[in-house]
Amino acid sequence: MKGFVADIEDITEANSDFRHVLYTGKNLQLVLMSLNPGEDIGEEVHATHDQFFRIETGKGIVTIDGMQSRIKKDHAIIVPAGARHNITNTGEKPMRLYTLYAPPQHRDGFIAATRALADASAEAFAGTTSE
Repeated sequence: MKGFVADIEDITEANSDFRHVLYTGKNLQLVLMSLNPGEDIGEEVHATHDQFFRIETGKGIVTIDGMQSRIKKDHAIIVPAGARHNITNTGEKPMRLYTLYAPPQHRDGFIAATRALADASAEAFAGTTSE
């Protein structure tokens, strides 16, 4: 099958991996994330990548270029290329979310159970897609 079809809410809420690349197309990538209480994604800037986040469970704070906003279940976030950003789970339960990178950012199929494993891995997108 070409493309990706699934109940994104169910699979996002069931995910416990810090990063789980679900689908990689030529121009777009779908990644699940789970942040434990007090954990963040790590401040980053994608010079050439736009990024969309959707929060499925939990609450926290998103910072984009120094501006903080409270976020919670059902919130969407768009980070334009070149913006310094971070998401922090301020709740008492895991925050479950998914993100879309345009173009892809990570190696297709990459899974890291924890942020430490993700940070220690060579996981940059190398041109291979899911199809």
